[in-house]
This record gives sequence, C-alpha cells and structure tokens, in this order.
Amino acid sequence: MKFIVSSSALLKQLQSINGVVTNNPVVPILENFLFEIEAGKLTITASDLETSMITELPVEARDAGRIAAPARILLDTLKNLPDQPVTFTIDEETYTIEIGSANGRYKLAGENAADFPRVPVVKGSAPVEIPSSSLARAINKTIFAVSTDELRPAMTGILVQLADAQITFVATDGHRLLRYRRQDVGAGQTANLIIPRKAFNLLKGVLPSEAAPVRIEFNQSNAFFSFNQMRLVCRLIDERYPDYENVIPVSNPNKLTINRQELLNSVRRISIYSNKTTHQVRLRLAGSELAVSAEDLDFSNEANERLACQYDGEDMEIGFNARFLLEMLANIDSEEITLELSTPNRAGLLMPAAADDSESILMLVMPVMLNNYV
Repeated sequence: MKFIVSSSALLKQLQSINGVVTNNPVVPILENFLFEIEAGKLTITASDLETSMITELPVEARDAGRIAAPARILLDTLKNLPDQPVTFTIDEETYTIEIGSANGRYKLAGENAADFPRVPVVKGSAPVEIPSSSLARAINKTIFAVSTDELRPAMTGILVQLADAQITFVATDGHRLLRYRRQDVGAGQTANLIIPRKAFNLLKGVLPSEAAPVRIEFNQSNAFFSFNQMRLVCRLIDERYPDYENVIPVSNPNKLTINRQELLNSVRRISIYSNKTTHQVRLRLAGSELAVSAEDLDFSNEANERLACQYDGEDMEIGFNARFLLEMLANIDSEEITLELSTPNRAGLLMPAAADDSESILMLVMPVMLNNYV
C-alpha cells in the first residue's frame, strides 16, 4: 500500500487529534494512529477507549488499506520536515512503514490495524445542531469549574441539558457552580448528557473559529460531535448529576453592582496578601462602598482597598476564596457585574449586570468562614 500526502497537511491533522493519545494507555495499540485509505481519502483515528477523534484528508493513493502507525515518532518526524510531499509505503505483511521525503527515508514499525479498537457508532437520537462559536463559548465559560475529584464522577464532566428552545451547560466542583444557558439554540428534544472534561477540552481545541454548525448525536452510552472533516465520539458519564437548581438561592435581598475590571484588579492585588492555604479575601459592603481586604497572620501581611459601587441592602461582611473569585470574574465579559447575597454563610450569585437575549450566565460561589479578628 502506498500513498502521497503533504507533510504539513498531515501534521496539522495529526496534531488536532493527538490530545486523545495517552502515554501509558490501557492497551498498547492505543499509542498508535489508525490510518485507513479508501478512494483517495486518508481517515485517521486516535482513541483512548473512552474518547475517539477521527479526521480525514485527501491523498494520492491507488490502493485501499489499513495500518496502525506509532503516534510519537510519526509526529516528531513530520514536525522536523519542511513542507513537501511525502510518500508512505506500507508492507501489510510485516507492518513496516517507510516514509520517503526529499531529505531522506525513514522506516518505522507499525502494528496490525485489526487490533485497533472499533469506534462506537452512535444511532438512536435526532441530531442537534449548534454553531461552533456558541459551543466553544459554552465550554470556555464552564470547564474551569469542573471537579477533578474522581470519587464524584458525575462532577468530573459538564452536564448538557437539552430542551426544546434552549441548551444549558452546568459545571460544579462543590465550591462553585456555573450555569451557562443559550436561549438562541433549541434542541427540539429533552435530554441530559454528562460529557467528560477531556472530551470537551479536546473539542475546544479543534472547534473552527469561523461559524460552522456542530452536529451532536447521542445514545444511552455515547455522544458524537461532527463538523467539517472532524468527528469526536466520547463515552458519557453514567451517573446522576447533583440537583443543582436546589442549590441556587432564590431570595437574595442584598445586591452589589460594580465595575468588573476594577473588582478583578483589586482582588488580584489583595489576594497577594491572603493566607496561602485559605486564599481568603474579605468583602465588607456598606452604603456605596466596597472594602476588599486580606490578611495572613502567619507572616503579618495585610492589605485593604476601597472601591466605589452601587449597593442595595444591609451592611454585611463576607469571605470568599480569592482564586475562585478571580477565575469567575475573568470569565465574564460584561463591563459591570452583579453580586447577589443573602447572608454571610449562604452562597453568592455572580452574573453580568446587563441581561443578554441570546445567553445567560449564572455563577454561584460558596463563602468561606471568616475569622473574627480584624
């Protein structure tokens, strides 16, 4: 079997799916890319059993055939070649792959393609379409709050709730919760899917910047994403997601509205002086002023700043983990944000001050217990 392909075009496609390949896979064959040639088209698959990515590109080839090619050595070779046509010659009996270029020849050992695990076929659902820009934005707005605690597997993924007239993405790690909702995209059906963090991270890296429809299909065990020449299949997390709606406080009489960038910069500066274990910053709200402070008694470090704001509610003092607050503030785009509070020991709700017709973002952050010294 022989085919000719542009070295840079092949490298680009391999790099787009290489994130799936793990260093110590459960099955050694998964250290390879699966190459399949048919009708002048090269289909490349990478898999870790949980997630598979498939891409394709045109090549010059007369034959059809399959081979598993070692991922790392192939990528390293192509990275160091200038852009040029390269010829792959494959011996289907010994699984030897020879790459011919203008610079020289390179021989590497492939493996039997029959040993490569079969990619699941997803059938059984009506497809849902979402613009790539909307999906990328939803992933970016939620993925940083996904839990890494393997003892709570449901929270290691993003909950995608499909409804007739909207799609909701939810992530939580038990300390904060993100709910991102698109009101301009309807699924025309109702379903709850928990997509693993790795799958969405891989998807985020390859979604096109130009507007392209992403087709989503799913069954009880897998979800399937396809756009342009790229496909991703991932196993769904088969767990019950926490009932997040019950966690969101309904009555929040104390409402703070403030310039997002000013608060972000202030918390960033003040957090330098916070305790390195708790990362605690203190917000004191009174009248039209917000005082932001932190102290680290172990090193006698302390800092405080005062910011102008709009505050409607009772005077109160509440503590938050600065790292959580900074990440959440950095993931809101609006000029002003609203922080809704009830009591110092109840969760606070952070959201853009101006409502948007196409999307809504709600961020919930749990407070930390304040020490009584000050």
